[in-house]
Amino acid sequence: MARHQSRYPTELELEILKVLWRGGPQTVRDVREALKGFRVLAHTSVITIMGIMDEKGYITRTKEGGSFVYRARIRKDSTLRRMIGDLVDRAFEGSAATAALHVLDKGNLSHDELEQLRALIDRKSGEEQS
Repeated sequence: MARHQSRYPTELELEILKVLWRGGPQTVRDVREALKGFRVLAHTSVITIMGIMDEKGYITRTKEGGSFVYRARIRKDSTLRRMIGDLVDRAFEGSAATAALHVLDKGNLSHDELEQLRALIDRKSGEEQS
């Protein structure tokens, strides 16, 4: 019986998705190796998790040679946008500005990141005036 697609990936599922988004299609062995900095898992554990992710519709697999190759089925930008939107709604009562202020206060931003933020604020300000 197929699992229903969860609203959002778990922490480990998201780490696996990041590996696939960053590196493209990969085998379980490749993913397991990439996860070593995040979490050391048995090969069979990674197979199990990726099988569950396949059932949830997060990834897909194809047989290539003697191995299965896994690909992300969901897009990074839309997945992260939904997750951030949910966090803003639940933790910040829907206020993107309050969420942004918390993030900016917590992080160390480079000059380039500050410039990108200024450009975004300028663009958003221009949209309001139109």
